Amino acid sequence: MRQNRTIRLIVLVLSIYCFLLSIDIMGGAFKLLGEGFSLKLIQMTSSPYVGLVVGILSTSVVQSSSATTSVVVCLVGGGSLTISNAIPIVMGANVGTTVTNIFVSFGHVSRKEEFKRAFAGATVHDFFNLCALLVLFPLEVKFHFIEKMASFMAEAFSDMGGLTVVSPLKLIIAPASSRILHILGPKIGIIAALILLFAALRYIVSSMRFFTLDRFQVLLDRFLFKNDASSFVVGTVTTAIVQSSSVTTSLIVPLLGSGLLTLEQVYPYTLGANVGTTVTAILASLVTNQVAGVTIAFSHLLFNVFGITLFYPLRRFPIFCARWLAGLAAEKKIVAILFVVITFYVIPILLVFLSP
Repeated sequence: MRQNRTIRLIVLVLSIYCFLLSIDIMGGAFKLLGEGFSLKLIQMTSSPYVGLVVGILSTSVVQSSSATTSVVVCLVGGGSLTISNAIPIVMGANVGTTVTNIFVSFGHVSRKEEFKRAFAGATVHDFFNLCALLVLFPLEVKFHFIEKMASFMAEAFSDMGGLTVVSPLKLIIAPASSRILHILGPKIGIIAALILLFAALRYIVSSMRFFTLDRFQVLLDRFLFKNDASSFVVGTVTTAIVQSSSVTTSLIVPLLGSGLLTLEQVYPYTLGANVGTTVTAILASLVTNQVAGVTIAFSHLLFNVFGITLFYPLRRFPIFCARWLAGLAAEKKIVAILFVVITFYVIPILLVFLSP
């Protein structure tokens, strides 16, 4: 029994490594394919409304809010983009970066109940971001309250200097990921990443089920996801260390699919991941000593803080929406595909080209 458990543990660790590797390959491939396109999109921003949809679309293409934010900081610093037009791009980037975990949920598509739980867990992040956007974006356009607060904070912190944080995942995964992308190229790399992703998920789920009989679920329920506060802290700290909300939110999708976690446990974790992903940008922007760059970084943080202030007390609404959509998607898989395509690509593209 002990030998079997050891083998299962080794399989689980290797599966998690392959899972993370597949996400890194996919992200790197999307960046290679879409970086130039995203830069052109951001440069054509002429109003807050266009900026919003450009943020969603460009981040959906490159699957990295950090990449989008970095370009925005450079353009603001160079004077080719105003802070008022840049903040909506950052808001849109917050929404666009959630596509990866939806892709991960498709690894459970062959099992109806698993897919229902996994897809709900993936889209609850989307519904929080969309709800926050619908409330805060019009207020920001009208009153510029996030810009004013972020500018005040940036002035206070601009002379402090910054810190450099190295992601341990990048040290472990980046060499293999970059080598694979170099050999395969971005297009074949995406296909290989998807195959690796689904294969890794299969073994992760089977190993999770095995360890459920042991103490793994006790660890989750009694410690990591004991209550909303601990879930939020785990999401924040993990994402700040890993420096990728796409990775940390994707990691919990198999746990949801396996039934080891509930949507209520995961919701505060995703809120924490939203806060954690702003840490890297803040530290990096402080190094530049450019007030405009620091302002953009703090704007990203404030958007998430205000969103949490509103939609943590009202959490039943995004959770209900995620469950409702997951129920439809479990019955008709085309619903899940249409949600991704229409929300993250069709609507933003139409709005960009229809805008005056």
